[in-house]
Amino acid sequence: MRGTFWIAVIAVLTLAGCSSSTSPDGGGASTTITVGNDFFSPTPDTVAPGVVTFTWSAASHGHTLTWDSGPGTLPANTGTITSGSRTVTLQAGRYEYHCSIHGSPGAGMHGTIIVQ
Repeated sequence: MRGTFWIAVIAVLTLAGCSSSTSPDGGGASTTITVGNDFFSPTPDTVAPGVVTFTWSAASHGHTLTWDSGPGTLPANTGTITSGSRTVTLQAGRYEYHCSIHGSPGAGMHGTIIVQ
């Protein structure tokens, strides 16, 4: 009986050690960011270098994707978009962005992507 108990404890601890966790910077490693009515989700987000897709989801009014900071040359800002998607290729670093209609850097509708 004691052997069975310890096997169960070891199994539980092993599984707990294998479970995923989110970065302290947040996010869920999603390479798709939803642009909704006055929000970006997820934000902050932590992803690997490469393509990130911003998808406008049932927006009743338009939103922009305006880059504030990041390494190297920033992706092009968008004009007002009400539906569809846009992709950007990001290298390692921290990127800040906002909707120029509904936010400003650090306030209102804004987001962060950590690429590592």
